[in-house]
Amino acid sequence: MQPTLFILAAGMGSRYGGLKQIDGLGPSGETIMDYSVFDALRAGFGKIVFVIRKDFEADFRQVVLAKYAHQVPCEICFQSIDKVPAGYSYNRERTKPWGTNHAVLMGKDLINEPFAVINADDFYGKESFEVLADFLKNVEGQQGRYCMVGYRVANTLSENGSVSRGVCTTDKNGYLTDVVERTHIEAVGNTVVYTEDGTDTVLEPNTPVSMNMWGFTPDYFAYSEAAFCQFLKEYGQELKKEFYIPTVVNDMIRSGKATCKVLDTPSKWFGVTYADDREQVIMKLNQLIKQGVYPQRLF
Repeated sequence: MQPTLFILAAGMGSRYGGLKQIDGLGPSGETIMDYSVFDALRAGFGKIVFVIRKDFEADFRQVVLAKYAHQVPCEICFQSIDKVPAGYSYNRERTKPWGTNHAVLMGKDLINEPFAVINADDFYGKESFEVLADFLKNVEGQQGRYCMVGYRVANTLSENGSVSRGVCTTDKNGYLTDVVERTHIEAVGNTVVYTEDGTDTVLEPNTPVSMNMWGFTPDYFAYSEAAFCQFLKEYGQELKKEFYIPTVVNDMIRSGKATCKVLDTPSKWFGVTYADDREQVIMKLNQLIKQGVYPQRLF
């Protein structure tokens, strides 16, 4: 069975002052998400599932799904603040859904095979989808066999400001032991540093960081739902607390319920973190096209 690609796109229209995820950046109007779908298909993924907001459904079907209609089976699900397990309550003054792992939970009725999770607005690169697909094709029928594509931190920086990254620690066999969010990472001369409490700490350029590119076996949904119920018991009345993928994965690793292999990739991440990044993304895509990595028109 081919793995599924699950794309987190529920932020469309609510961030960055516009519909960044459907902003045409390629020479034929391609979005960053189009490049992810293209890379996933040639790596061997067999289905695409999108999680979006319900109020964006009509635009999404017209602008996004229509172009993939004859390429790959596609399904959509919806993330909203009221999607919580029966019997659990939350603060009705809260206005935002519960974060990335809440978004993942929305796909539990659509996905029964190993699957990958990515952001809609990040460029991940051809090699990243290849290593991810290879891993997922070999864990069908198993449980608790997860992975994360670990980008080399030097390959994830913006030229226009600092970035936040989940800095990963691995054991001697390359399995994840911890992810710690560092909120101010940038290049300083020829080194990469993060700043915390006014102190700069140097990061080795090949240090793996999370760009929210994960691989799971479908048992992850049951574990996530149980974890979300516990989360709501503890934090359901808070207005801004979020339910993140790394938090659940870290808890499962520490409890011995799962392993998470960190897959190295030479791909360079890029995205539109800052407004000035847009022209850089266009330039980088054109360079990849000139190198023959992508055709002039994807679909």
